[in-house]
Amino acid sequence: MDGVFDAHVHIIDPRFPLVENHGYLPQPFTVADYRSKVASLDGLRVDGGAVVTASYQGTDQEYLKAALAELGPGWVGVTALGHDATDEEIVALDAVGVRAVRFNLRRGATDLRELSDLANRAFDLVGWHAEFYVDATLLLSLEPVFGKLPAVAIDHLGMSTRGLPYLLNLVDRGVKVKATGFGRTTISDVGDVLRQIHRVNPQALMFGTDLPGTRARRAFESHDLDVIAEAVGDDLPAVMGGNARAWYRCDSRADAQTTTTAPSQSPAATNAPNSSTTMDNPTAFTA
Repeated sequence: MDGVFDAHVHIIDPRFPLVENHGYLPQPFTVADYRSKVASLDGLRVDGGAVVTASYQGTDQEYLKAALAELGPGWVGVTALGHDATDEEIVALDAVGVRAVRFNLRRGATDLRELSDLANRAFDLVGWHAEFYVDATLLLSLEPVFGKLPAVAIDHLGMSTRGLPYLLNLVDRGVKVKATGFGRTTISDVGDVLRQIHRVNPQALMFGTDLPGTRARRAFESHDLDVIAEAVGDDLPAVMGGNARAWYRCDSRADAQTTTTAPSQSPAATNAPNSSTTMDNPTAFTA
């Protein structure tokens, strides 16, 4: 398939420092390694994507800037921020193509109030959404947080089916879900979960390889494309590219050089229960 947007890639550049996480440090996986790996996969022609900061990269931004510069047009970044990140730092990251802030709730404790404040500040400043690496079993407990956030995406299908009913509830309210990391989840029937999510909202799923698949039981395989295609049918082009390009606002990268104005709609407005903004605004998450 041509024109694929890989919504979840980790670039591990040995030129930049790593932070040992739970005793783990990954092997290098450079932009050149990624391109070589993708070229070896049948049926996958990637022309854009999202480089996602992992826990072992801490809040280092230099590796991400370098990766986006090397990958070029069509690529955006998903970063991790310290709660002391300044407004100026966030605006500068947006200017080089960063489009989201990620919260990894599987690899460490997080102050939920600070999380909410940071996510809303990034949205107000530059329109970033918040991405969560979290097991679906914890999603319901995070409802007080999600209820305050204007735009949310969940990594790796939520990792398990134990919280699937609530994940589907979130999808119905505008949350996006990454069709990624099949080899790291505990989901026995990935195709069924994909079908259920797609049935609720055909615009929710966003494909990604999750390469290089650090700490996963297995990395991405070409067969994963068949599972997705069978689950979503005629909507495959949207799941493989269109949904994510709209979500990450890829066409707005050039605009970041001339404006830093956030979307006019405030989080308070998008949080209104039963608001029509969820359908009218594809980047709005209504709680």
